[in-house]
Amino acid sequence: MFPKFIEEVIDLDQVDPDIRETIVAVGEKTGFVPAVFTKLALRPDEFRAFFAYHNALMNKDGGLSKKEREMIVVATSAQNNCLYCVVAHGAILRIYSKDSTISDQIATNYHLAELTERERTICNFAVKVALSADSITEEDYDACYAVGLTDDEIWDIGAISAMFAMSNRIAGFTQLKPNREFYTMGRKY
Repeated sequence: MFPKFIEEVIDLDQVDPDIRETIVAVGEKTGFVPAVFTKLALRPDEFRAFFAYHNALMNKDGGLSKKEREMIVVATSAQNNCLYCVVAHGAILRIYSKDSTISDQIATNYHLAELTERERTICNFAVKVALSADSITEEDYDACYAVGLTDDEIWDIGAISAMFAMSNRIAGFTQLKPNREFYTMGRKY
């Protein structure tokens, strides 16, 4: 028997006003409400904490580009078999990069994707953090420095990888499915 949260749908009239405001704003901006918002709204304190950390990592000025941040999510989420994050963030990556193929390439095999040396190094470091952070060595940092990454950017790569490892696990055990709208976003350039 599955727990009720697998199929449970949030009633926006029943959520706290700040959460409702966030969900409505996202829906107005995108034209739909991504499933992660309604799923996490079932747990208000976690919703607030998750999106505060998400926004601190993914929407900050300076350092890694938005494209690079989304590449990290797609590459690590693919390694973690997270359908929701690969599809949802793959759509965002296509939009930021204005490249209709990059997300599919990174999700399938980022080693063969059409990436710059910097982008490939970012993916290498991110995937190592996602799969075996305890095996990071001085050589991994040296590779990052060799392509011009700063200490702050390296921290962001690690923090984004770690945050989405958690997100991937939540999406997995809640059986979170991507909204159909994500599949077609950014496909034509």
